[in-house]
Amino acid sequence: MVKITITGSTGFVGKNLLKYLNDSQSWSISAPDIRTKTINDSTFDGDVLIHLAGKAHDLKKVSAPEDYYKVNTELTKSLYNVFLHSKATKFIFVSSVKAAADSLDGPLTEGLLALPGTDYGKSKLLAERYIQGVELPLGKKYFILRPCMIHGPGNKGNLNLLYKFVAKGLPYPLASFNNKRSFLSVENLCFIIKEILVRDDIPAGVYNVADDEPLATSEVVQLLSVSMGKRARLLQLPVTLIKGIARLGDKLHLPLNTERLQKLTENYIVDNTKIKQVLKKPLPLSAREGILKTARSFKDA
Repeated sequence: MVKITITGSTGFVGKNLLKYLNDSQSWSISAPDIRTKTINDSTFDGDVLIHLAGKAHDLKKVSAPEDYYKVNTELTKSLYNVFLHSKATKFIFVSSVKAAADSLDGPLTEGLLALPGTDYGKSKLLAERYIQGVELPLGKKYFILRPCMIHGPGNKGNLNLLYKFVAKGLPYPLASFNNKRSFLSVENLCFIIKEILVRDDIPAGVYNVADDEPLATSEVVQLLSVSMGKRARLLQLPVTLIKGIARLGDKLHLPLNTERLQKLTENYIVDNTKIKQVLKKPLPLSAREGILKTARSFKDA
């Protein structure tokens, strides 16, 4: 029986992954609380270490920069060192596309020169580079997964906020922005992690993780409306007016500020070709199916 250790099991992805993996009897899972546990060679004795724990990007900008490096960089380095000296054969690190870029002019591929602009992205990239810079002992592999915006049951991010907005019957005021961005259903992420667990033919390396089709935010609003049995209300206000309101939001701490506006309206397309080629299998959910499934979980919550 394969022994799996998962860090960050109480987080959004961790809870969904535990539920997803618990459907199988092929492994035993331990989920230590590394916030209260000293990291050393006795931290785990499993066959696979899945590292989910990390400090998320703080949109309110109240976190100190050093907090990101302490958790996302130094903790990852410590765990990877433990992995190198253990009997484990696979180390799966869930990083972020923000380790590569905060904004894009074209699709994000693994070959793009990484230039993160935030301490969150920089701290993730430093962890990635440490993992890649250490010579691996024979029989060991690392997998660095770079997911884009993840959603699913228990999600409390921007998609949840957008759902609540639509649920109030308010018209979506950003329909003038014709953007395309990639999303990632947590079920598709769990599927990929499980494939890495059960297969030995997937090469070590860095992989972008995203659903197959990018969606416009206005299309997401329509899907959320469909999940509620409502007709989408799309309002096409002048782009210059919206940007002015967002700048005002920066000063007055309104729900709409420039960073949130960028997240809602930017083009951020993630190319998942590399991971799809090594899996040689389709992802379980399309982007639209994933959004609808997440929306139904919001409704049932």
